[in-house]
Amino acid sequence: MKPGGSFLRGLRAGIPIGLGYLSVSFTFGIMAVSYGFKWWQAVVISMATVTSAGQLSGIGLMVNPGLYLEMLVSQLVINVRYSFMSISLSQKTEKKFSGIWRWLLGFFITDEIFAVASTEKSVSRSFFAGLAVIPYIGWTFGTAAGALLGNILPDFVMSALCIAIYGMFVAIVVPPVRRERSLLLSVGTALALSCAFYYIPGISKLSSGLAVSICAVAAAVVGALVFPVHDEGEDQ
Repeated sequence: MKPGGSFLRGLRAGIPIGLGYLSVSFTFGIMAVSYGFKWWQAVVISMATVTSAGQLSGIGLMVNPGLYLEMLVSQLVINVRYSFMSISLSQKTEKKFSGIWRWLLGFFITDEIFAVASTEKSVSRSFFAGLAVIPYIGWTFGTAAGALLGNILPDFVMSALCIAIYGMFVAIVVPPVRRERSLLLSVGTALALSCAFYYIPGISKLSSGLAVSICAVAAAVVGALVFPVHDEGEDQ
């Protein structure tokens, strides 16, 4: 297939992702403004990171100066999955997909882009470039729209819209949890620890970023210990 054809095919494949990102990033823009950020600062954050959970956790820590260690740990735990996605996807890229293109793959990779790109037998540079365009535009413009309208919309509307980003996470987690007991255990562990960090005196003063990191790591460890995944060699 010609490079132009691969680019257009990737562009079409990225349209649904971009439309979904509009609503999620719109909510992030509203939340950023409510935290005291200027609209253009919210846009720069979205353009430079492209990570919903990471951005949501990050702005909460940025408004509390000095929590650099907590920010480092929380961002590492939240975003480390993108490294594994990039490594996995790099095994399916064509030979020309090298050099600076690998850096771009790592920057633009998201859960949804990885899922679509993984269906390809061989990921070409043009296809991945087309696939990343619409989601990146949707993420950026959605943030700008939310940040600008955040100064116009009434407070009660902003509060209602801020729930949307949590709804996205619930929509991602609930379907697989209903099918996999291992995921149910991990989610339940994270939920219980999160409640403990919120309600128990003493540890409730821990920063939200560090609390999220501890919950994520602990839930993953519990899931791995109770439901270990064996490779084919071990099973044989």
